[in-house]
Amino acid sequence: MKNPKRASSPEHNDGDSRRKKKMNDITQALSVSPVDVAALRRMAISEGGLLTDEIRCQVWPWLLNVPLHILDQEPENVDRENNKDYNQVLLDVQRSLRRFPPGMPDEQREGLQEELIDIILRVLKRNPQLHYYQGYHDIVVTFLLVVKERLATALVEKLSTHHLRDFMDPTMDNTKHILNYLMPIIERVNPEVHDFMQQAEVGTVFALSWLITWFGHVLSDFRHVVRLYDFFLACHPLMPIYFAAVIVLYRQDEVLDCECDMAMVHHLLSQIPQDLPYETLISRAGDLFVQFPPSELAREAASHEHMASSTFKDFDLASTQQRPDSVLRRRRRQKQAALENSASNSVVARPSATRRFVRLAVMGLTVALGAAALAVVNTALEWAPKLDLFP
Repeated sequence: MKNPKRASSPEHNDGDSRRKKKMNDITQALSVSPVDVAALRRMAISEGGLLTDEIRCQVWPWLLNVPLHILDQEPENVDRENNKDYNQVLLDVQRSLRRFPPGMPDEQREGLQEELIDIILRVLKRNPQLHYYQGYHDIVVTFLLVVKERLATALVEKLSTHHLRDFMDPTMDNTKHILNYLMPIIERVNPEVHDFMQQAEVGTVFALSWLITWFGHVLSDFRHVVRLYDFFLACHPLMPIYFAAVIVLYRQDEVLDCECDMAMVHHLLSQIPQDLPYETLISRAGDLFVQFPPSELAREAASHEHMASSTFKDFDLASTQQRPDSVLRRRRRQKQAALENSASNSVVARPSATRRFVRLAVMGLTVALGAAALAVVNTALEWAPKLDLFP
């Protein structure tokens, strides 16, 4: 007797129906004239994002306001030898093997690496005001793998002159400024974690690679990377720092259980877990953006400038010596010795035991289903596509 076919579970059927409905909604938003970009943003934010790379090829250009007729243009040739960034780009691309799908034939990967170099150099040549940074290639390769060379070039160029513009300045001042939003967000939600991190003097350098690569450098599963790109492309340019904050908050028990030491906390936070509940964290990041918009946090972010400057000096030194933990540990010892020598009769106060806790009105809701999504989308639409975040 043949075994009877196992019936599909109600959850599986429900998931399939939601997926089909979403694909139909995306098709509908793309088919109307004018294209319903607000609806596409909602789809990119909501659970599952844009579902497939085929859909991303159609929707990402609308999220970045890139006209599709640009695909009719032949890309110009790249003069590698006379490009000042070529040697650094080449080194970074050669080190990018882990960003390509496992099992990809060497010949195919090498061809994509050549295209990756060309895209980067082409964007930099067209926009001499932009400065290459290490980690930029992690963003570019994501677009290349999803939408191929010609469209990737157009999307990356728009992204580089808008969302990534502050990372591509001659200095890291604006990058530091964006990182300064991290601690005020954490303080709003969990002052205990904020105070612990302040006492440990860990700073925000642990989140630098998260921010400047849109997490592409630190996440090993490409599905999670493109899901985040759906979310970030649909939102305000500061959304990645909100997502960084919710990762820290998600790990709050680990943080508070850690020894209150700069090197120890830095090491813990810089090792990002790979099994994060991405949909939940995306929802929470959207909620936090609505509750604590950048305009509300701007003054506090500015007040962190001095601390950030000190932290980034550590980062520069750590980058040179390739031993960030030892650098951070040494600086902590030096600061402790200075405190003991200059104020032997003073008392260094611990953070107040009285903690302020914020009750999040919409935390845990699926952001695409409520008022939070509308606010996030409206903010993105107001910003897109040409507002410079930090003049």
